[in-house]
Amino acid sequence: MSDAAVIQAKDVRKVFRRDGHDVEVLKEVSFSIGKGETIGVVGVSGAGKTTLLQILGTLDRPTSGSILFEGEDLSGFSEDRMAALRNRKIGFVFQFHNLLPEFTVIENVMLPCRIAGIDMDKARQRAESLLSEVGLSHRLSHRPGEISGGEQQRAAVCRALAMEPSVLLADEPTGNLDRETASEMVDLLLDINRERKLSLLMVTHNEQAASRLHRVVRIDDGRIAQ
Repeated sequence: MSDAAVIQAKDVRKVFRRDGHDVEVLKEVSFSIGKGETIGVVGVSGAGKTTLLQILGTLDRPTSGSILFEGEDLSGFSEDRMAALRNRKIGFVFQFHNLLPEFTVIENVMLPCRIAGIDMDKARQRAESLLSEVGLSHRLSHRPGEISGGEQQRAAVCRALAMEPSVLLADEPTGNLDRETASEMVDLLLDINRERKLSLLMVTHNEQAASRLHRVVRIDDGRIAQ
């Protein structure tokens, strides 16, 4: 683990307009993810965990404050430039795998590579290698609805790794799994962290899973609890 920050949030606020009122979801949050670090983000529903993950992952922009990625301030990035950075540098795993049902497992994993312009043969080779690593080499031609929930989530992890990102952001990756499969998913994410030296941030209600990471950050009413 290194202290070098991959992503850094500085005084980030996020305000949503709801029913004619401003709702401040994040309140001057300063936070960083070190290179190769694993972080669990915990807190009650509505505390701001997922909003923080979305802003750190460039899926949303802060109302004020700044996000730095590998030292570069993203505030001036166009949407296209932000999307390109997200495709190359950040992998996402969600509670509901978000695999495209009309595509096969291997086509889903190839998708980020194809979006990035990588040729078909190289994209397929990369996807096959990743799926083999997680024990899904026999599921390449299956569609998501034809495999188990745990297999779907493993395929989603492979898709997140397809572009060899610097950081993996996981939003409740065990929330839709039974206890045994959830534990196996955390094992997989930690193995990936060790083998690839990428940073991992996991938003979770599973305190036991969070305790296995390098550090745990608690969000309380839009602030990082001290």
